Amino acid sequence: MFTAVFARQQPTRPQPSLTPQDSGTKNNLISVSAIDARVVWACGSKGTFTLTTDGGQTWKAGVVPGAETLQFRDVQAVSDKTAYLLSVGDHLTDFRIYKTQDGGATWTLQFQNQRAKAFYDCFAFWTPTRGIAHSDSVDGVFPDLRTTDGVTWQDISQHLPPALSGEGSFASSGTCVTTQGDKNAWIATGGATLARVLVSHNGGDTWKAHNTPLASAPGAGAFTLAFRDARNGILGGGSLDPKHSGNAAAAASHDGGKTWTLTSPPPVTGAIYGLSYVGSGRGDLAPAVVVTANQGGAAWTPDEGATWFKLPDVSGYWGVTFADNIGWLVGTEGRILKISF
Repeated sequence: MFTAVFARQQPTRPQPSLTPQDSGTKNNLISVSAIDARVVWACGSKGTFTLTTDGGQTWKAGVVPGAETLQFRDVQAVSDKTAYLLSVGDHLTDFRIYKTQDGGATWTLQFQNQRAKAFYDCFAFWTPTRGIAHSDSVDGVFPDLRTTDGVTWQDISQHLPPALSGEGSFASSGTCVTTQGDKNAWIATGGATLARVLVSHNGGDTWKAHNTPLASAPGAGAFTLAFRDARNGILGGGSLDPKHSGNAAAAASHDGGKTWTLTSPPPVTGAIYGLSYVGSGRGDLAPAVVVTANQGGAAWTPDEGATWFKLPDVSGYWGVTFADNIGWLVGTEGRILKISF
């Protein structure tokens, strides 16, 4: 036992370097998506988005016209010119999908919700024109959407498994759904008696639900997940209840999401809002993961959760993304932190 404790305290790799950047806004930033080491998009409250094309030396922020009162909870970067945004709000039609093809100069409204009680939490893409958007359940059904042309969105709720009572996901960093390869997708859920992962290996045509060991209840469950290849992934979550701030947890899968095993406890408090593989799990850092939790700090692991190392003096960040060995954390008051391994 003492050997194991000693091993957890000894970093096997150098600590990453952390560099604050000026996002160009003081509005909260919630989600972030990197194309490469130079092109990164982020988004957040009050209809805000921001873009860098030089690795974060400069960021250019803007507000989508007509979305000034909305929160953008997810962004999918395609290039320095093209990106998608997913919004949430207080009204039925506030759940929207926007797309730009000119670097944010103009935005096209592609989808505006009309379904009562739908709450679209997150989206992810296989290619620049093929993606899926995920909603909390409505009357036992997940009213999820799919695009195959990057323009129109179709209801695929009939393809997903029945929802548990109260089952939904968390729009915490836009990472409650993730894609890999040409057809693999995973969705993290909570809010019900079980936290589950919904899995598709055929581009969303069919899905299977698999239980996870993360605790689940209203306001608790699995918040975020990522896969570095078709079989190996990690899941993070916890509870939004301040009384259960010590319940942050993560689990790993090595069979494509069918079974999950709890990792060592991450050294953060509150729910884990977002996580990302460094370099998408490629290269000499694989399978390193960076995890971020809102006010409860941030941590990283070089071995998919067997050991964790707390990032010093880092808190208030919601989302994280990586391109190669360089990443960005985004959070409250427009904060952006570049992280390099």
